[in-house]
Amino acid sequence: MSKEALWTKGFISIWISNFFLFLTFYYLLVSLPIYAINYLHGQQASAGLIVTIFLISAIVIRPFAGNWMQKIGKKPIFIIALIFFLTGTLLYFLPHSIGGLLLVRAFHGIGFGIATTATGTIVADLIPNSRRGEGMGYYSMSMNLAMVIGPFLGLMAINSWGVQLLFIIACVCALLSLGTGAAIHLPKQKIIKKAEKKQSFKWSNIFEPSAVSISFVAALFGIAYSSILSFVSVYASAKGLASVSGYFFVVYAVLMLMARPFTGRWFDRYGANVIIYPCILLFAVGMFVLSSMHTTGLFLVAAGLIGVGYGTLFPSFQTIAIQSAEPQRRGLATATFLSMFDSGIGIGSFVVGFVGDKIGFSSLYFYASIYILLGLAVYYVMHGKKVKQNVGKLAEKRVG
Repeated sequence: MSKEALWTKGFISIWISNFFLFLTFYYLLVSLPIYAINYLHGQQASAGLIVTIFLISAIVIRPFAGNWMQKIGKKPIFIIALIFFLTGTLLYFLPHSIGGLLLVRAFHGIGFGIATTATGTIVADLIPNSRRGEGMGYYSMSMNLAMVIGPFLGLMAINSWGVQLLFIIACVCALLSLGTGAAIHLPKQKIIKKAEKKQSFKWSNIFEPSAVSISFVAALFGIAYSSILSFVSVYASAKGLASVSGYFFVVYAVLMLMARPFTGRWFDRYGANVIIYPCILLFAVGMFVLSSMHTTGLFLVAAGLIGVGYGTLFPSFQTIAIQSAEPQRRGLATATFLSMFDSGIGIGSFVVGFVGDKIGFSSLYFYASIYILLGLAVYYVMHGKKVKQNVGKLAEKRVG
């Protein structure tokens, strides 16, 4: 029996659009704090708000984005969001103060929050059900590659090419995201009738209940991962490895990409638990190696272990969140997942920075490895035992 096609024109278009969307995000994530301090003469604390206010805007708007997609349609909301995102990118040429830059970041975060909710929902519709895990894994590669290329390109631009070219490149990337996104063709969607808008407020209209448990698990692991996003380069510098710190995410991405074809297929064939339990262990071991490393070799080994471990967990959790919802509520499921996950990253960045300052980053990463191991039990209680029951029922059906 032949496999259903995965790499269709629509899937490739949404992959490229999502890549440029996240490339713009990571590109500005590393360059704007430097711009704020060196060009707008801001303090480090105010520069930190540049990331925080963007994330808050995205988190707040996402639940509403899922509801709007049900009422208006996925592609119209997606295109509107990408226009918002492109407009926000163009506005970076205007501010001459930290306050003005923060206003632009708040506006830009709205476009990003809606667009990322829409992409996750649209791609779920484009992937065949029989290849859901594999497809979501490949889709997540667009974000992972952007995470590697974006910071490298952003630092190169702000340090060598000047502010004007920095923002021009960001605008080109946002425009490419819009252009490829507009090329996507989706089947007609059943829109919620206007009469239903008169119903009283319900949390289920902005959150998908079936996705909450796995989203909570993802947020817990996001807290641990925030220590990598925010402080691994600082930690490497403290260990005398500043010259190789930039290679951490390169190795992370390479190992993750090598594992992705296998992990996605195994997810579809054997179920989530076969993938998630080993990847939690790899994530924990990677953190432990990171906590005790003193050489470049061990630093990069830790990057590889975390790349395979956490790099596989994120798309697996997102796949579960989408699969748990009815097709017409995938937008809400995606919004619920991303909002809770980003909340974990946001909370983690604050907590990890405070704790790391008190106990040191070696101890922080050691305790993080124990925290991740405890996540095995949390995952089992919140979702893992349900998968076991479902696999048993499926096996009975096959035997019958």
